[in-house]
Amino acid sequence: MQSFSYTPRGVCSRQIEFSIEDGKLCGVRFTGGCDGNLKAISMLVEGSDAREIAGLFRGNTCGRRPTSCADQFATAIDLALEE
Repeated sequence: MQSFSYTPRGVCSRQIEFSIEDGKLCGVRFTGGCDGNLKAISMLVEGSDAREIAGLFRGNTCGRRPTSCADQFATAIDLALEE
């Protein structure tokens, strides 16, 4: 199991931490941001296919921002899968 840490840009969350085991996401944790929403996202994606979640979340925006915590999570997953 590999653990990853990503510092998102342009959003309220300050850190995203997660692991990927056999292509599945586990231990997803956001620091900062919309606490309730990000806790819910973390629970919903637990055990899900990392590539599938990245595809679902990529391009999601927040208000007038060109990105969101979910979009930044997709970026983090993409980077982790490249390693």
